[in-house]
Amino acid sequence: MRAVVMCATRNAYRWVGSRPVRPDGLEKVTGAAKYGADFTLPGALYGKVLRSPHAHARILSIDTERAAALPGVKAVITGADLPDHPFEYSGPERLALNFWHITRNILAREKALYEGHAVAAVAATSASIARRALALIEVDYEPLPHVIDVERAMAKDAPLLFEDMFTRGVEPPPTEPSNISKRVCFEMGDVKAGFADADEIVERHFRTAPVHQAYIEPQACLAQWQGGKGEIWTSSQGHFAVRNLTARLTGMTIGDLKVNPAEIGGGFGGKTVVYLEPVALVLSRLSGHPVRMSMSREEVFKATGPTSGASMTIKIGVCRDGTMRAAEAILRYQSGAFPGSPVMNGCMCAFAPYSIANQRTIGYDVVSNRPKAAAYRAPGSPISAFAVESTIDIAAKTIGMDPLEFRRLNAARIGTRMVYGPQLAHGGYVETIDALRDHPGYQAPLGPNQGRGVASGYWFNGGGDSGATVSVNADGTLTIATGSPDIGGTRASMAIMAAETLGIDYHRIRSEVADTQTVPYCHVTGGSRVTYATGLAVIDACKKVIDDMRARAALLRDVDVERVAWENGHAVPAVDAAGGKIAEFEPLSFQEIAAKFSATGGPIAATGTVNAGGQAPGFSTQFCDVEVDPETGRVSILRFVAAQDAGRAIHPSYVEGQIQGGVVQGIGWALNEEYIYDEASGTMSNPGFLDYRVPVSSDVPMIEPIVVEVPNPNHPYGVKGVGEVSICPPMAAIANAVADAVGRRMQELPMSPPRILHALNHRQDPEL
Repeated sequence: MRAVVMCATRNAYRWVGSRPVRPDGLEKVTGAAKYGADFTLPGALYGKVLRSPHAHARILSIDTERAAALPGVKAVITGADLPDHPFEYSGPERLALNFWHITRNILAREKALYEGHAVAAVAATSASIARRALALIEVDYEPLPHVIDVERAMAKDAPLLFEDMFTRGVEPPPTEPSNISKRVCFEMGDVKAGFADADEIVERHFRTAPVHQAYIEPQACLAQWQGGKGEIWTSSQGHFAVRNLTARLTGMTIGDLKVNPAEIGGGFGGKTVVYLEPVALVLSRLSGHPVRMSMSREEVFKATGPTSGASMTIKIGVCRDGTMRAAEAILRYQSGAFPGSPVMNGCMCAFAPYSIANQRTIGYDVVSNRPKAAAYRAPGSPISAFAVESTIDIAAKTIGMDPLEFRRLNAARIGTRMVYGPQLAHGGYVETIDALRDHPGYQAPLGPNQGRGVASGYWFNGGGDSGATVSVNADGTLTIATGSPDIGGTRASMAIMAAETLGIDYHRIRSEVADTQTVPYCHVTGGSRVTYATGLAVIDACKKVIDDMRARAALLRDVDVERVAWENGHAVPAVDAAGGKIAEFEPLSFQEIAAKFSATGGPIAATGTVNAGGQAPGFSTQFCDVEVDPETGRVSILRFVAAQDAGRAIHPSYVEGQIQGGVVQGIGWALNEEYIYDEASGTMSNPGFLDYRVPVSSDVPMIEPIVVEVPNPNHPYGVKGVGEVSICPPMAAIANAVADAVGRRMQELPMSPPRILHALNHRQDPEL
């Protein structure tokens, strides 16, 4: 592995850019770290969920009497035990929630809408009794026709999941119901004229399958209801979000529910929502006991959100000089059983890396009899990037231009107008292209059946609400507490930024993730927001500590606070404009001031809170070399190089790991992973890691990350989010490499050996 860091100001920092040992490493390698399923309390019951065997069925009745009478069963619930909610969308349109839908996903009511849909739940004194109780629950189903495929779901004669669903975003509003929940459209310039001006027009159709986030740790929680208040221990990407959602779904006051974070064994967006927590809390309230719940791997696959599958049509008009004149994308995303696919993100990100004066993106959010889609690393963007970047590769080859040069010529730069409105305020994309263009591997010769592919990707990156507390101990050590679960190394990045701000040793700082009653609200760890937004809250709190330290030093040295400055972890005499000292006193170290806190006003602590804006988007450009076995269709990846703008890498090892992790997941998405359904029954055929194949070490090469640093001026240390954009280019990069290797354009994911072999054996097919 070779990591290249491009930054002229690296030596300006003591801790930012360093690689200290990860603070959570020891507990994890020794097994001391506690995950969601590790928590228990005296008298805790075992909770289990009854799930629908049907892809689509009306629930005529649920009889729980025999299950409730089974010795050892302490509570049985159905959807009727959760409060209902009005049908309304709330929040920003891109992230809108509808609690009428959410409560029905937690426990079905009128219908079971997918195989694995939760229908009822029990709490019992043992897991075996709970399983026996589930078998005693009698559900009278009326099976209904189902629809799995997104294009079939859009057809006028498709079985309707909701008889009263009328497509939003269409004027005039439709008078006939359909499975299309929403239509979105972004447009700028004159698309028709742009295509008329183009010398070449490339139009292709693409499909992707739903893929799961495939986190190693299944969903798990422990819930306790006591004295009218609730407490939950859970593995999630945001325990404040768990608190707010669970309180709303169970009819509680937010302040009466405390949620404790567990370590998290992966999430990638899939643990930003709730499944078990409201069920466990209601079971605890009814039984009077704590309730533990965890999903099996089969339940994870059948009942938690994969990302969307999609059908996409991309059209690009290009001039012979390489300029893209017009572009159009029509994106059809599966949302699963309830609305909420990331199709709007797909529309906004599709052409975002490029400056195209005339463009239009249209998206359709389509329900079907699958588990409700959930976020997956840059949700929506990798799907549209596969289609767009594949089409761009075809366009570049059509006019005989190198794919990197083609992208550089058309690259979005500061001031480029985005299709969804604003002008791009940050650079970084061109630099990722240049990093690959200068890479020696890009010009390396290729052998028979080998090919090279290039692709780029874009993600917004997030800001939003975060809070942190910083407490100074008497020995001069520091404790940071935030409400942001550490998924990508943020405990380390918080401590590094605090050490840099305060001028103290990183190793004297302990960084913790605290419960919802200990620290201010923090939005989820998702959207590549935490190092940026929660980092700003930590820095703000540290600056308040510095001001307090200066005041205490002034008291100890009997000078005015204006005459005290802070430098390298010490209170020192301030200087005037000419550089002369405006006071004379011996400097005081951070540790010396901390030791005197009782004599100078009491404990030293501060809280920082932000609603962070000013985040910068992430850009990534990648190339890979592949070899295709013409006898079997198997794709072997020979080299993978990924350049990504990190703003500034606070902890470069974590940044490199994020890049490598996104690429590995993209490799699985490109070559192996997919939900396979039995069309006749609508049931999933591969709900486990034996048949749902994620990449293993033998499937991937040493992935070379190139960390490009174009600092974000809106952050004291130049931070840009890095966790997501790395997954956007790999699918197209691999598809482009396969096309280069064998002359066959694969337009459907995954590019499994049977599909590639079929393409090789049907070379006369113009669609391939």
